[in-house]
Amino acid sequence: MSTTVEFAKMNGLGNKILVVDMRGRPDAVTPAAAIALNADPATQFDQIMAIHDPKAQGTDAWIDILNSDGSKAQACGNGTRCVVQALAAETGKKAFTFQTVAGILNAVEQADGTISVDMGKPVFEWDKIPLAEEFYDTSRIELQIGPIDNPVLHSPSVASMGNPHAIFWVDRDVMSFDLGRFGPLLENHPMFPEKANITLAEVTSPSSITTRTWERGAGLTLACGSAACATAVSAARTGRTGRDVTIKVASSPNAGSLSIEWRERDDHVIMTGPAEWEWSGMVDPKTGSWARDAEQGAEAR
Repeated sequence: MSTTVEFAKMNGLGNKILVVDMRGRPDAVTPAAAIALNADPATQFDQIMAIHDPKAQGTDAWIDILNSDGSKAQACGNGTRCVVQALAAETGKKAFTFQTVAGILNAVEQADGTISVDMGKPVFEWDKIPLAEEFYDTSRIELQIGPIDNPVLHSPSVASMGNPHAIFWVDRDVMSFDLGRFGPLLENHPMFPEKANITLAEVTSPSSITTRTWERGAGLTLACGSAACATAVSAARTGRTGRDVTIKVASSPNAGSLSIEWRERDDHVIMTGPAEWEWSGMVDPKTGSWARDAEQGAEAR
C-alpha cells in the first residue's frame, strides 16, 4: 500500500478545506498528520474532508472530518460542497449521498456550479445540542461575556446542525467585536460539554444576515457552513427573519454568500453556495508530509 494519497487544497466561501482521497485504504488521516498540515502555511486548513469507501448501502462515500487541531468534527457544510465539486469533476455525477458521524447528507451540483447540501433537521433540545444545563427554550439562553450590568455578548440562541452552535445577536458590525479573544472562552465554556461553534450575527434585513464565526477545534475561520445554517434557523425561530435568508460572511467579503432555506415541508435545511479548487498534490495520511503536483512546480514538504 502506497504511503501517500491524493489530496486537494480547496475552499468553500473562504473556509479552508483539504479534501483527502482515502478510498481503497483501511487507514485514516491521523490527528498528527492534521496538526502537521495545519502548521504549514501552504496547507493550513479549517477542516480535512477525508473521503473513504462507503459503509452504508446507497451511499457514495463515508466522510471523516478533522479539525485543524486534530479533533473530529461531526459536520462541515462548506467542506461537503468541496467534496461534491471534486467528485463531480472526477465522475461526471451531479448528485451524491454521503455518510458522516452526524448522519446522511445529500448534495447536488447545480447547473450554475453552485452546490446545494441538505444539512438535515436542526436540533433544539438542550440535552441533544448538548448543553450542561436544562433550558426549556433554547432560542435564548442565559450566557454572557463582559460586565454583568453591561455585557459585551449575551443571550445566545443555541442549536445543533450535527455539531453544537451558539449564535450571539449583535446590533453593529460583527468585525468590531474581539472574537479572537472571546471565542476560546465561549467555545470551552462549561455550558457546552462538547464545546461549541460561536457565531456573531447581525440581521441586516428580513432576508439577510452578516456573520462571523469562531469554529470549534479550528478557531477564527473565514466561513462555516453549519454555523450559517444554525444562524439562519435561529433567526427564523426567533422572528428576526423568514425561512429563506442570505448569509454574508464578514471576514470573507469577496467570497460571495450562502443561501439558506429552512424548508417548511420537512424542516430540512438546504444550504447552497460555491466551492473552489486551488491546487492538488500527494500527502502521507500518517505523518502529514506532502508534495504539490509536479506540474505546478512546488517542492515536497
